[in-house]
Amino acid sequence: MFRDRLDAAQQLADRLKSYRGKHPLILGIPRGAVPMAERIARELKGDFDVVLVRKLRAPRQPEFALGSVDESGWTYLSDEAAAYGGTADYLAAEKQTQMATLRERRARYTPIRPPISPSGRIVIVVDDGLATGATMIAALHGLRAQKPAKLICAVPVAPPDTLARVAELVDDMVCLEAPAYFRAVGQFYQHFDQVDDDEVIEILTKS
Repeated sequence: MFRDRLDAAQQLADRLKSYRGKHPLILGIPRGAVPMAERIARELKGDFDVVLVRKLRAPRQPEFALGSVDESGWTYLSDEAAAYGGTADYLAAEKQTQMATLRERRARYTPIRPPISPSGRIVIVVDDGLATGATMIAALHGLRAQKPAKLICAVPVAPPDTLARVAELVDDMVCLEAPAYFRAVGQFYQHFDQVDDDEVIEILTKS
């Protein structure tokens, strides 16, 4: 469906063009969505920053999210967490691991300035796709608490059930494709290379 993340970002920017000139705040979920959010911010003439959240990984299945945590420590758990090995002790340890990663990333990503405040702003949260939606749910929860004027989720692709769950948390949901058969986000991209911390820092520094 998409050549790469920047192709997906351009298509999202085209769908979001009604926000152009309204000084939106575009927030990317690291790491994959950061180059996308920067492109969308340029197209919409808005501000660009990151929103930091981490998934809580399933035991022995690190790509599968049992839930997520934001910088404040607020935690979202899926209904299936216990069935996939998410005991209380395991989740407590995993949460501490991911909180440490969040603190490290904040120190590296924005060392000379605080995050841009979403209060009173049109806020568009971008990811390269939703699978379980766990990290997006945590991001939206933390941002809603900061009272944006409007909260929007923008993603290229998501399965229908996840899309419906996340749509309940936002004022506007923009998703380009919602295929019934969904195995992983990467299956919908011709090129889906990893985005590393150095690339994120370079993008944030230049912007």
